[in-house]
Amino acid sequence: MFNPFAVARRLREVGLVGINGRNAEFVLRYNPRRFYPRVDDKLLTKELALAAGMPVPDLYAVVREEHEIAELHAKLADRSSFVVKPARGSGGDGILVIDGRRGERYRRANGSFMTRDEFDHHLSNGLSGLFSLGGQPDHLIVEYMVRFDPLFERVSFKGVPDVRIISFLGYPAMAMIRLPTRMSDGKANLHQGAIGVGIDIPTGLTCRGVWGTEPVREHPDTEHSIVGLQIPHWQELLMIAARAYELSGLGYVGVDIVLDRDRGPMILELNARPGLAIQIANGNGLRHRLEQVQALERHGKLSADPAERVAFAQARFATV
Repeated sequence: MFNPFAVARRLREVGLVGINGRNAEFVLRYNPRRFYPRVDDKLLTKELALAAGMPVPDLYAVVREEHEIAELHAKLADRSSFVVKPARGSGGDGILVIDGRRGERYRRANGSFMTRDEFDHHLSNGLSGLFSLGGQPDHLIVEYMVRFDPLFERVSFKGVPDVRIISFLGYPAMAMIRLPTRMSDGKANLHQGAIGVGIDIPTGLTCRGVWGTEPVREHPDTEHSIVGLQIPHWQELLMIAARAYELSGLGYVGVDIVLDRDRGPMILELNARPGLAIQIANGNGLRHRLEQVQALERHGKLSADPAERVAFAQARFATV
């Protein structure tokens, strides 16, 4: 028989953080509102990361006005692959991945082609704010298209996987890799059908996955195991997540990182309100880990050294 008290007790035991708890105890308390533009505007995030000497995809162009769309074709004439993003987009909406050309048509990542008129119309919609937070007029960034690490060839469908790490006061608290599927149309967003796979913080090994609400151990499209994969450059990824604290000024932040086969890890974007499915992917709750960092805060023992923060996380935040 369903016992709501037993369920509530079990959730407390595993330390599951709900959306109200996340917002009240962590987002509102640790994320100063004045710093939100640093993560809500991908162009500003990129500029801050470059100033801090942190890796990001190369910026090819910025489109701020309608007349600049026509000029963009000439600017990109020598490039066969690139990505267009709304600077203030969310959830992957409006992202356009171009990985080839045929005459004057652009080939998308899913293999379909766009005419120049369709390309222009998509960018015009982006400028109007169709894909952006609050629907406000936006600007678009055009950047390098990441070529994913060969490790992911068997566990990704067309798109580029990314690693999300929750960083709390600069301590990497929990991580997962998001694997595109046929359902997600090559995108790495879980709500669009991608898989979330938990990563053990000490080792960088993948543990278990979730697809929607279904626990999975194999990729549904390739049927290859998603468990036991060693994430490349793991120490470097953890350092990027730790340094994102100083970069953003936000205490509770989601750090999205891609692994390029030639250039290694690069920051894709930061999120001031990262989702909580990462707990399901890991089969562990966030609360006990966050409370350990809060204990350091209460005793005045938070470290200003990102390497020390990474070492603390690797010593204490194993996925069980």
